[in-house]
Amino acid sequence: MKSARKKGSIGVIGLGIMGGAFARHLTAAGWHVVGFDVDRSLKRAMTKAGVEFVDGVKELAEKVPVMISSLPHPSALDETVAALVEEKLTPKVLIETSTFALDDKMRAQAELNKAGHLILDCPVSGTGAQAAVKDVVIYASGNAKTIAKWKPMLSDFSRGVHDVGEYGNGSKMKYVANLLVAIHNVASAEAMVLGIKSGLDPHQMVELVSAGAGTSRMFELRAPMMADDDYQKATMKVQIFQKDMGVISGFAAKLGVPVPTFAATMPIYAAAQSMGYGMQDTAAVCAVIERMAAVKRKKGRRKR
Repeated sequence: MKSARKKGSIGVIGLGIMGGAFARHLTAAGWHVVGFDVDRSLKRAMTKAGVEFVDGVKELAEKVPVMISSLPHPSALDETVAALVEEKLTPKVLIETSTFALDDKMRAQAELNKAGHLILDCPVSGTGAQAAVKDVVIYASGNAKTIAKWKPMLSDFSRGVHDVGEYGNGSKMKYVANLLVAIHNVASAEAMVLGIKSGLDPHQMVELVSAGAGTSRMFELRAPMMADDDYQKATMKVQIFQKDMGVISGFAAKLGVPVPTFAATMPIYAAAQSMGYGMQDTAAVCAVIERMAAVKRKKGRRKR
């Protein structure tokens, strides 16, 4: 339901699973949202949701004082920054929510600051399914006054906004969170496959584990997909998550911190990619472990 009164104009660059959810929530909360994505096939759905879809970053930046970017890879951030720097724009604020290496975020900060703009590093903890229902947490870092100013807006598409300090701390916090996500997801798959091969009903396992001491947020989000053997509706694609895992691995190596449990999950995600699940949900690691365990489900299971 759209608000009758607009709160102001906000730009969203990148309207995929996460950015699209941000745009929809902000529109519903009463913001005039101007969106851009290189994938023009998203225009129809976004326009229907009340988002003004434009043809480029320059056009978007001319219409709004603050922009949120949710991008798939560092080169997309570089292109966004280049577009903002190239034009003689009044000072803008870019709230960068993607998961990239610190070097990528720092490079963006240096270029934007030089051009008179301000950037916040604000990664989001949560899946696409969680973003769809505002069940995500934002790790905001950078200029404290700017974070405080835009916190109400950020709260319109999240359940929590936390100022974690200096620019870059948001990314560091996200690495910690995603390390645990990677581990809990594979642990959930191991448990599900153990139960399935032993003859337990997978849907009953989801219900009973979720009610007990062994549950986790990742189990509750991903085990239902594992029980259904259906990973098509991706809330985080294997291919994209592998990029995130590479960032975490590099960060830990640079600090000299061993991450043996996290490292043990990496071949499982790589196997999911090689088995053709790259564009499907990361819950597909269950299919990898099923193959390793020579599990054959009973007839009636959902097919890929």
